[in-house]
Amino acid sequence: MTYNNKTLIIFLFVTLQFFAQQSQKSAFDIVPLGVKGGIDEKNLSAYLVAPIHTKDYICLDAGTINAGIEKAIANKVFKVSTSEVLRKYIKGYCISHAHLDHVSGLIMNSPADSSKTIYATKKCMEMMEKHYFNGETWANFGDEGSGFLLKKYHFQTLIIGEKTKINTTTMTVTAFPLSHVNPFESTAFLIQNGDDAVLYLGDTGADSVEKSDNLSLLWKAIAPLIIQNRLRGIFIEVSFPNEQPNSLLFGHLTPNYLMTELHKLEELTGKGTLKKFKIIITHMKPPSKNMTKIKEQLMKTNDLNLQLLFPIQGNRFEL
Repeated sequence: MTYNNKTLIIFLFVTLQFFAQQSQKSAFDIVPLGVKGGIDEKNLSAYLVAPIHTKDYICLDAGTINAGIEKAIANKVFKVSTSEVLRKYIKGYCISHAHLDHVSGLIMNSPADSSKTIYATKKCMEMMEKHYFNGETWANFGDEGSGFLLKKYHFQTLIIGEKTKINTTTMTVTAFPLSHVNPFESTAFLIQNGDDAVLYLGDTGADSVEKSDNLSLLWKAIAPLIIQNRLRGIFIEVSFPNEQPNSLLFGHLTPNYLMTELHKLEELTGKGTLKKFKIIITHMKPPSKNMTKIKEQLMKTNDLNLQLLFPIQGNRFEL
């Protein structure tokens, strides 16, 4: 095969993939209950994800729950009460790590919640059982751990790399490890429904800073889904602007580090395959001037022509 023929085939492949992305019908319904990192306790990481046209939501992290549901109701996303969304629409929680800004909403709303499953890796689950649901700092609403077991929540430990069914939904979750100030672990969740998937990353630093290969291994695992046009988007954090020194990143990403990592992903999927691919930016930390700077820096360095999305609390969108 001549060089020109190879170039033509690659061009046609990328072109066809681009148009396939544009013509795809939405597969997932997304409702952000909280989008920030940092100190705003009414707007911390929590994302509802459901198969399109259903109310069977899994909540990815749970920093803010009640305030986010109320915001979504005010925006006419939900036409029922806050209690009904909490008790009936949210079918379970996937917790990436046990830092308070990712679990405080779950803990505080547990007395008003209904029975459901909490999914987390072994280390994360152990931290929640030891420090939160332990019968001392908070009642143990789970079915494992210390103190009197109220058994409202089923604590389901995820095995890394193993697909697990999300109870009372048609979705599955697969957990992958992330480094969040090495050796502290966070988690990425691959949510799948039929042929469609979405990837959510909890807090993570860049491999080069964390002295880790977790992101590289994650990119290898999900690259085939992008090539097959099955991955609808990636939720990934950018906590600080580029000016933040490495010593003060505390296991987080900047715009430059995000783009470096996504270039690694493109090397696996093929040049041009990430054009218009949806990257949902999470966990930007206040103050507002820093959040504005992060957006500007991301736009300026977006040489992959990604479709960058900046979710707003209570504003529904589709993937």
